[in-house]
Formats: sequence, structure tokens, C-alpha cells
Amino acid sequence: MDPRLAVNRQNWNERVPVHAASDFYGMDRFKAGAITLNDIEREEVGPVAGKNLLHLQCHFGMDTMSWSRLGARATGVDFSDAAIALARELSTELELDTRFVCSNVYDLPDALDEQFDVVYTASGVLVWLPDLTEWATVAARFLKPGGTFYLFEGHPLCHIFADDDSLNDSELRVRNPYFPNPAGTRYGANGYSYAGNETIPSPSYEWRHSMAEIVNALLDAGLRLQFLHEFPFSNYRALPGMTRCRDGWFRLPEHHDSIPQMFSLKATR
Repeated sequence: MDPRLAVNRQNWNERVPVHAASDFYGMDRFKAGAITLNDIEREEVGPVAGKNLLHLQCHFGMDTMSWSRLGARATGVDFSDAAIALARELSTELELDTRFVCSNVYDLPDALDEQFDVVYTASGVLVWLPDLTEWATVAARFLKPGGTFYLFEGHPLCHIFADDDSLNDSELRVRNPYFPNPAGTRYGANGYSYAGNETIPSPSYEWRHSMAEIVNALLDAGLRLQFLHEFPFSNYRALPGMTRCRDGWFRLPEHHDSIPQMFSLKATR
């Protein structure tokens, strides 16, 4: 494994108990029967009853198990052994027939040998991947002919802005480059996660990817783009001053409709 990914795996192992106990993930609501997928994902992926679905970078699997609750034969994959252990525990407790595989994306062809009707991945996954060309190749390899690849993700443009709370609520300040950074950015130990108030002891690495890099990687892997949609809201407090609106999405207090913050993409093999 790339040593930077090994560092990230430790970081995500340490996130598991913090995230599992957080209001952000709402595990009690999930155990009571909630579906954690948002309406955009459910509508754009479409009916999954009876379909084989592969969820890449699934964390501890609540979205994966939500697809199971909607009728899919779902398999979740994550490189965090702590996350996969919790996912399996939850699946057993809730009597859901959801399978989980512990592997990073790049090594998945060595751990799994089948194809799926749907390959799904969502929400904060791409920044943890140094090589999108290989990522797209792996995703395409697991799709049946005619199968669907779906991505719901933070918009690359939104990632250029500083996200610390020292800024004024209406202030957006460019801090990061938009274009890809193959070397990655190292973040120090004892940083905060997006969920919960506890610090995470291990450092981490992240990689920025432009929209062109994302789309071209999938096209080069042989997939055919069906649509690309952009949205002026986020599924978490991504920027200073954002507030949660009645529909559940987070928006900026000013000019909230002028900056793309999420996007979705659907492609077929």
C-alpha cells in the first residue's frame, strides 16, 4: 500500500468511534429504520430492487445498508478495518443481508472477482485518492456491460475556499489551488473531523482533483457519461457561515445560489 494511504487508514480507523457516536451520522435513527441516502441519490440512481450494487469507500456502511433496505444486493468496500468491523456488526444486528469487504479501492480486484449492475460512491471520497485514472479503471472493471456508475460528491470548486470559522460569515477566501496536486497535502495530527468535536490523533493526506480530471478519468476508462449535475448547496457545513435549511441542505447566508458545492455524475459501461 502507498504509505500515504496507510497513514490515512490509521486516521480513518480513529474516526470510526467518533463518527459512530456523532449526531452527524445519526446511528440511532438508522437503527430505527432510517434511510441515510438523500433524495437526489435515490432519484438519480433509480430503482435498485433485485440489482447487485457495489459501494466504494463505504465507511461503516450505513449508506450501503440503506441500499439493501431499498432492495439491492449490496456490497460495501472500505480500507478501514475498524469501519468494516462495525459495518458487519450493524448488518448482523439489523438482520440485513449486506456484504462488506475490507480493501482499498486500488487493490479491490485482488479481493473481489465479480461484476455489478451499479457501482456507487458518494460524499467526500475523491480527496482521499491520489490516482483517479486507476480509480476509474477499477470502477469500470466491476461494472457489468450496461451497468451504471454513480457519483455524488463535493464540487471541486468549493474546495478552493478556506473553511475555518475565523472568517466572517459572508466572507469567502481562496486558500487552495483548484487544479490537481499529485503530491497531495499533508494535514497534521490532532485535527478535527467533519463529524463530532473530538480530535483525530493521526495525520492525513488529501488530494485535490478538478472536474476535468474526474470526468476524463471515467471517459478514459471506457464509461459513457449520461449526465453531470451541479448543486448550490452542501450536505454538511463545508464553508463558514453555512446554515442548515429546512430541506436539510447547508447553504451560504449570501449569494447562496452562485457557487456550486455538490455535483452528481452518472455514466454507463
